[in-house]
Amino acid sequence: MTTVPRFDTGEVFNQSPPYENIDLFSSDAPLVEAVKANGDGSDLTALAAFGRQWGTAEMFTLARRANENPPKLYTFDPKGFRRDVVEFHPAYHDLMRLSVAAGLHASTWTPAGQRAPPPAEVARAARYYMVAQIESGHLCPITMTRAALAPLAAAPSLLAQVAPKVVTRSYDPVFRPWWEKPGITLGMGMTEKQGGTDVRANSTTATPTGDWYSITGHKWFLSAPMCDAFLVLAQAPGGLTCFFVPRFRPDGSVNALRLQRLKDKLGNRSNASSEVEFADAFSLRVGDEGDGIRTIIQMVQLTRLDCGLASAGFMRMALAQAVQHCRYRSVFQKHLYDQPMMRAVLADLALEVEGAVALIMRLARAYDRAATDPCEAAYARLLTPAAKYWICKTTPSFIYEAMECLGGNGYVEESVLPRLYREAPLNAIWEGSGNVMCLDVLRALKRDEEAGELIADLVSEASPLIGEKATIVEMTDEFTSEGAARTMVGRLATLAATAALAKTAPPDVADAFAQTRFFRSHAALYGADGIEPKTADMLLQRALPEQ
Repeated sequence: MTTVPRFDTGEVFNQSPPYENIDLFSSDAPLVEAVKANGDGSDLTALAAFGRQWGTAEMFTLARRANENPPKLYTFDPKGFRRDVVEFHPAYHDLMRLSVAAGLHASTWTPAGQRAPPPAEVARAARYYMVAQIESGHLCPITMTRAALAPLAAAPSLLAQVAPKVVTRSYDPVFRPWWEKPGITLGMGMTEKQGGTDVRANSTTATPTGDWYSITGHKWFLSAPMCDAFLVLAQAPGGLTCFFVPRFRPDGSVNALRLQRLKDKLGNRSNASSEVEFADAFSLRVGDEGDGIRTIIQMVQLTRLDCGLASAGFMRMALAQAVQHCRYRSVFQKHLYDQPMMRAVLADLALEVEGAVALIMRLARAYDRAATDPCEAAYARLLTPAAKYWICKTTPSFIYEAMECLGGNGYVEESVLPRLYREAPLNAIWEGSGNVMCLDVLRALKRDEEAGELIADLVSEASPLIGEKATIVEMTDEFTSEGAARTMVGRLATLAATAALAKTAPPDVADAFAQTRFFRSHAALYGADGIEPKTADMLLQRALPEQ
């Protein structure tokens, strides 16, 4: 009788433990220091509790389930009546409920629709940055809801009705009129198939009908179609105008938003993005006719801040996954973490996150103080597009490098790296691509009297690190031309990050960033910058303290 050989491969060794059940705040030294430097430091205990809540294994599981089960569009019911509803997996609703309960959608506003006092922006930014590390798709309606109250200030009576429904910490996903719900979410519809970024080419029309407008046309992207209302751009008799378009008409009937299909996207799979046709849809005007861009740009500025925050969060999670893996994985009788080339790569990745976090949290501080400080308002105007450009452009190549640190383990779907990698390009595209960001910076430089002074201030703040070579560019007509704009904007963002690090990070870290990013082009070749060993040790301990 032949004995069948038994192969037991159940023993698992030389693998890192799961990166879960961690404190996303306290384990992140650059974030802690940036919050202290840009806020008042009184929120640290609450932020640590938030970091522990979102760092649990349960949260990672919710994120996985929400993305493995994308939303579905139901255009008609079984009898042939229009439904135009999108159904989501319960995990998505759980994530929404938790983010709304934490105030990510509205903690920077008062019930009257006024800006909350500092450090509301910094406190929210820290939480948003942590949540983005876990799951970003549901943050689309969270971001738009928070941002939509800014343009609604142009319609005070409407704002007075909507703001109390927004600032509550109650998430209600039931499809019913917004005025009947304890809490609501808001979306947006700007781009059309023939225009994209050029919203002046929009063909959707808005016809006055008494005290409301009837909208007819389409949107190529309607973000988060199950929101309770949307800010939409349409051509009124007086020009391109902003409108408030609810899912239900005042009589309680479903408004004429005909969802055509859901976008089949590269990433952002837990979230729904749709094409929509408006068929004489009920809407209310927000701001004057012809002021649509001026009105809605206030929303866009806030959503651009969140693009930078989310991308920085993606980088942070990718870095943590890479460091965690390399600390436990042995190759050639040595932990990857201790091998010189890998250590150089990890330290360089950590340094990139240091700069991104310092800059984006400094930008959040500017939003906190913009209403009372003209210099901070100028900082927000100039650095929002520059920070979005630099951070969001950096993220895809950064995540790829972190993925390579894990080898095949990072390439399979059981890892979070593939989802992060698919998410990474979105924030560079959403709310204005890289070229659009650069054009916005050029406009600010040419029109904003404070811009030149602001750059001089940044140079002064960074001067301990960059010394006599402090001039980033000669602001000549040639250099501020469109052809050179990407170079200039990248250098401006690097200068701002250097200045921010000078105030938050240890001197060796800030100096390493200035030497490797400011004085020479980094070119995303991580591990090739010759970071000093002692600085590398510090960076890695700051990135993820050893247990």
